[in-house]
Amino acid sequence: MTFDAVLCDLDGVLRQWPDTADLEREHGVRPGTLAAAAFAPHRLLPAITGQCTDEAWRAAIADDLRTHTATAAELVAAWSRGTGSVDEEVAAVLALAGAPVVLVTNATTRLESDVDVLGLGRHVDGIVNSARIGVAKPDPGIYLAAAKEAGAPPQRCLFVDDDAANVAAAEALGMTGHHFTGVVGLRAVLTRNPPRTGPSQ
Repeated sequence: MTFDAVLCDLDGVLRQWPDTADLEREHGVRPGTLAAAAFAPHRLLPAITGQCTDEAWRAAIADDLRTHTATAAELVAAWSRGTGSVDEEVAAVLALAGAPVVLVTNATTRLESDVDVLGLGRHVDGIVNSARIGVAKPDPGIYLAAAKEAGAPPQRCLFVDDDAANVAAAEALGMTGHHFTGVVGLRAVLTRNPPRTGPSQ
């Protein structure tokens, strides 16, 4: 297996988020209630395709949660203060790719701020944010935009994601797909890729 670029998902791969259960309990709601509101398709899709700002998305989540708790605004504000954390082990493995690494992520208009806070720019060569281009995975358009950003044809790209459906969509475009379930598997894939300037194998 060889490839000229790595197109990598962000959340669940390079960035990890803490569990929100304790925060939800502090505000008197069952664990999972916040995620159910935030990631409901009618809320999430406009946010990750740039139809609404990150701020508007979070305000709508707070409105939805008011039926569950009188402190919905405080709950969403506390959740929003987090930016997650970079999985440094995954970052180190991505550095072994021997090829450009481009993040391709379904994200909101807040992504650029998070990138700065987390220092993600030092780990990747480019970022494609669904909210900025108006299409989200698994739409083919975002994969093609990421390949263009990486400067490689789709057939020469490795696509990495923790969502199997997103991987399947990349493979349908001729990309090599890797369903991320842990750093060990990712390392195995990347270390089998010879550098473009190296000897043929």
